[in-house]
Amino acid sequence: MPTQTAPLLSTLLLAFLLLITGGPTMAIEEPHYDLLRETPDFDLRRYTAHRIAEVEIRGDFDEVGGEAFRMLAGYIFGDNRGETRIAMTAPVTQQPAAPTGDTYHIRFMMPSSFTLEALPAPNNPRVQLYEQAPRLMAVRRYTGGWAESRYREQVTRLLDALHAAGLTPVGEPIYARYNSPFSLPILRRNEVMVEVLEPDIP
Repeated sequence: MPTQTAPLLSTLLLAFLLLITGGPTMAIEEPHYDLLRETPDFDLRRYTAHRIAEVEIRGDFDEVGGEAFRMLAGYIFGDNRGETRIAMTAPVTQQPAAPTGDTYHIRFMMPSSFTLEALPAPNNPRVQLYEQAPRLMAVRRYTGGWAESRYREQVTRLLDALHAAGLTPVGEPIYARYNSPFSLPILRRNEVMVEVLEPDIP
């Protein structure tokens, strides 16, 4: 990205962070799903297909989000072929590439008004676009801080609840954040989610 655009991007990033604090001035699109089951420990949701912008990045759990966020926010603020502005969505998600290691996938959902073909190509080759197929997800919602220890605690609770319910998780858990760093932890909406196999129905 050209050096002269850095101040503008910083301003836009600040605006983005302020706008996703949950205020009433702007509606932020979220992935569409049907709620199939609601329990005290998790929701079972069937998500429809949606488009994704993703960055793969290496580093510590608590630090990778910042660098990846800047690249993804740059893309939606016009760092793409055509300099197209793309509406903001929620959540920002983070998923380990493997059970162990320090590589993560950080993702923005693209607005439903875009097909994959209609999305402008990123200028940054590290930003990848793809179609996320429909899938069945178990989701646990919680509030509070974003520390890795808090996330790990919630993942353990979710996986224990799935085991008790006879559901089989698939792949690595996903960490979803719906609010900005400026929001009070007690007001934050956080989720841990994992894809699950279709349950056997007698």
